[in-house]
Order: sequence, then structure tokens, then C-alpha cells
Amino acid sequence: MTGAGRTRTRSHTREIARAAVRAELAQVAFELFRRDGFDKVTLDDLATAAGVSRSTLLRYFGTKEDAVLAAFDGHDRRTADALRARPADEDDWTALRRALDTVIERYRQDPAGSLATTRLVRETPALNARHLEKQHSWRPALAEALAERAGTPGEVTLRHTVRAAAALDCLYVALDHWTASDGRLDLVDLLDEAFAALTGA
Repeated sequence: MTGAGRTRTRSHTREIARAAVRAELAQVAFELFRRDGFDKVTLDDLATAAGVSRSTLLRYFGTKEDAVLAAFDGHDRRTADALRARPADEDDWTALRRALDTVIERYRQDPAGSLATTRLVRETPALNARHLEKQHSWRPALAEALAERAGTPGEVTLRHTVRAAAALDCLYVALDHWTASDGRLDLVDLLDEAFAALTGA
């Protein structure tokens, strides 16, 4: 292996290790928030519960909100990548719906954990505000992916932006209904129904 190859391997290994530690810290934080209440837990409490120093914790999460919302990291990128990978002859609305399967797969794999996380976010004003802010940042990524599908990368139109925003609103409404049902309703069916409502189907 060349020197450059070894450097890349070490860098990749460090990234994997960092991601594992971040996930473990996030899980500790989540359990503490659920037990004691988000507003009552401090960063020092989190560090103590995780067995790390406050400075170490801050290297992974700048705020308490970040420790919870880490569960949603990368959803925008994965959804945009899935959208780009859809068949070229598929209409944008169908492609958007199928691309969102990458998001709801997590909810299907771990419904209990996803429901608990969603509830914590919805019921905590500070978390809900930050989550809505993060969700709003998904729209440009999806709009750009739609522009690329149209063969005009970098030329995002009003149509692309509106479609991306509408698709994300369908996801949020479906998740709201799923959460209100205590996870009893099928999230895939809810998302299909939300998309169909905008097409008159």
C-alpha cells in the first residue's frame, strides 16, 4: 500500500471511530433526556453520564439540541442522492416519493426508538424549533437534485423548489399523523396518501 493509501485508510478509520463515539454519546443523551426531561439536563450532566469531559462532549455536540438531532443527520444528503438515482423517465413527483423511502426506512426498522425520538422533538420547543430549521435546509438539496434530473445542474427553478417543499411537507404531515397514532398507522401508507392528496388521486 502506498503512503497516500495508508493515509486514506487511517483517515477513514478515524471517521468510523468518531461516528461510533458520536452515536454512543447521542444515545446516552437521549436516554437522559427521556428520564429527566430535556430542559433539566445540562451539558455537564451529559458529560458525567457518558463518562467523558465536557470539552470532549463539545467536540461532538455543540449544544444539547445537536445531541438529539444527530439522529437526523445526513437525511437530506441521502434523500437527494436517492432522488438523483431514480430512473430518468420517472416523473419528479414519483421520484420524490420514492426518494423519501430512504428517510422512512429508519422508522420502519426501529419504530419504537423512532417514535420516542420524534415525540421528544415534538414536545420540546427548543428541539422542535431546531428540527424545523434543519428540515428547512433539506429543500435546497432536493431542488438541486431535481435540477440535475432535468439536465440543468445549478439552475434551480421555482418549480423545482415548490416540488421539493411540497414533498417535504407531505413527509412532515405523514410523520405527524404517525406519531399521533402512537406508531399504529403505517407510515408508508400515510406518506402515499399525503402525496396522493396533492395530485387529486
